Amino acid sequence: MTIADTRTEDRYPTRVFSEPKWIERTDPTVWPGLDSGPIDEETLRSYDSKGFLTIEQLLSPAEVQTFWQELERLANDPAVRKDERTVIEKTSNEVRSIFEVHKTSELIAELARDPRVLDRARQILGSDVYVHQSRINYMPGFKGAGFYWHSDFETWHAEDGMPAMRAVSISIALTDNYPYNGGLMLMPGAHRTFVSCVGNTPDNHYKESLKEQEIGTPDRDSLTQLAATHGIEQFTGPAGSALMFDSNSMHGSGSNITPYARSNIFIVFNSVENALVDPFAAKNPRPTFIASRDFTPLTR
Repeated sequence: MTIADTRTEDRYPTRVFSEPKWIERTDPTVWPGLDSGPIDEETLRSYDSKGFLTIEQLLSPAEVQTFWQELERLANDPAVRKDERTVIEKTSNEVRSIFEVHKTSELIAELARDPRVLDRARQILGSDVYVHQSRINYMPGFKGAGFYWHSDFETWHAEDGMPAMRAVSISIALTDNYPYNGGLMLMPGAHRTFVSCVGNTPDNHYKESLKEQEIGTPDRDSLTQLAATHGIEQFTGPAGSALMFDSNSMHGSGSNITPYARSNIFIVFNSVENALVDPFAAKNPRPTFIASRDFTPLTR
């Protein structure tokens, strides 16, 4: 099912002001609509407060090995490397990400529908969901580049036309996440503030932003104030653990100069009631392999 684009009210304007602005979030973090799910009430309250939660041992060691072999297969496939959905690291010429991987890997397609994953996303968003974006992220040892602080929603709103903060991401670790190998950092509670960024969106911006993002990143003063108010936490844990975080979570990662690689499967679920419209701050929407416009509900 594909829904036609329509313009809706822009409650989170960005890339339109000459100076950064803070806008108070008006959307829930945990949406009403479903009475039950695999997330217990205490964890759900914590997610509402912090904007993220962790899941220990989402995957078994055997499952981790299976998915790791799938990542290796995809990264070493010459056809995959040449595909436009594959992002190559600027400096190392290594595969950094493979997008729309739930359509090229049956294993990952099954994972997106797995009740351990899907039912958590539905519970948080209070509705049926579809896959807005999926990808594999590779961060090799010694030369894995980090990613600057940002809110995913800022980009999804500006360049994809996502109206509301009704999306959730899950990052499933296939390697151990240490405090020193480029693990994801988040500012707990900062998801309640939308930082409106400055700068116009260049044409075909996605080609550069997927490698190194500059437009759509918060200013240093905003980041300093948010960090002083909320602090910074880091996702660490063994392979098989997972992190779920709100679309407006302020997050980033440092470079990995250790020998220990860090790779993960990343799936973004958006509510079917939050279908994309025309981009709010770009001439044209990004390609559908980055931001799907097929809003068919995902089922088990």
